[in-house]
Amino acid sequence: MQLLKKYRLLAIIGTAWLFDAMDVAMLSFIMPLIKTEWHLAPAQLGLVGATTSMGMVVGAMICGAMADRIGRKHVLILTLALFSIGNLLLTITPNITAFIVVRFITGIGLGGELPVAATLVADSYQGTQRSKMLVLADSFWAIGWIVASLLAFWVMPFIGWRMTVLITVATILYTLLLRRHLPDTPIEPQTRPSYKVLWRTPVFRQKTLLLGSLWFIVMLTYYGMFLWLPSLLVMRGFSIVHSFSYTLLMSLAQLPGYYLAAYLMGKISRKSVLTIYLSGTIVSALAFSLASSNFAVLMSGAWLSFFDLGAWGTLIALTPSQFPQAIRGTGMGAAQSIGRIGAMIGPYVVGLLLQMKTPLTGIFGIFVVLLLLGIAILTFGIQDVDAQRKEGVSGEAHS
Repeated sequence: MQLLKKYRLLAIIGTAWLFDAMDVAMLSFIMPLIKTEWHLAPAQLGLVGATTSMGMVVGAMICGAMADRIGRKHVLILTLALFSIGNLLLTITPNITAFIVVRFITGIGLGGELPVAATLVADSYQGTQRSKMLVLADSFWAIGWIVASLLAFWVMPFIGWRMTVLITVATILYTLLLRRHLPDTPIEPQTRPSYKVLWRTPVFRQKTLLLGSLWFIVMLTYYGMFLWLPSLLVMRGFSIVHSFSYTLLMSLAQLPGYYLAAYLMGKISRKSVLTIYLSGTIVSALAFSLASSNFAVLMSGAWLSFFDLGAWGTLIALTPSQFPQAIRGTGMGAAQSIGRIGAMIGPYVVGLLLQMKTPLTGIFGIFVVLLLLGIAILTFGIQDVDAQRKEGVSGEAHS
């Protein structure tokens, strides 16, 4: 019974990652359609993605702090409701201006969802089990991408993008389930707002900036590579990327990456796991940039998905446990908010480099340098220790 309860909580909270991935993937499938429908210029299309990421920056920062103030459960339900309402409005947008405004609102819900969900998982488990559960929760991202792929290839061609998006609005019903079955962590009364404790206490400020820098690199390289992969491959003559099998393989390859990372938790340190996955991402990125056949593209792309998403999951396991419970939501939200800036910059930089006729090996070379910098930050700047509950915010503030 205890085992069932443990994994039921994982399944409930993991849906936050599923919905987030489903939305990101769905947007990537919708963008070519609205480009044709509204005759959009590349700059307008780029603004859609940038606006969504900007909403995520705002959502992560605000909702993380709110979770420390009014409770994780209430804020998680709020972000899911905001996401659902945003998608409902998206189905009736008459033009690109309205579409962009709605995407910003939706982005706030999406950006706030993940750090709050991760904080709730971190509150609910301890030690090695906490790290495993955070990685496994993040693995729902791959499932969300698979669901979106199924909708895009098998449903959207028949009912259109608006009705397909309407299907995702059913998540609002899920919030009713969360209200009944989601636990909450008692909020410890604080003499100072959590964001002041975070930014005015040297040890927490340093942790936030270092973790935020690592998130910045991971998100910049992930979104820079994966949002542009189909276009880059088509430019090189690999039309296979438009097939369902390619999309499904890239998504399925993520799952064993997550599961291996979860298995390694407790076997070796989280820093070692993350270093392995970042190194694997570097090797896979180099192999992908040199791929010259469909088989090489598929294999290197699958390994890139395996390692890059495994790194993301391991960083999810590392981040919230670095902060005491009283400011955990604020710390997680701030670190991911910094990372979301990288998510905005990555796709733009790739587009700019392509416009400057930079070869694919040169673009991926930049990603490799950034990932090496990430390994250096991880190795020399971040300690692999959990913030103990007994430390308390006031104790840390004066250490």
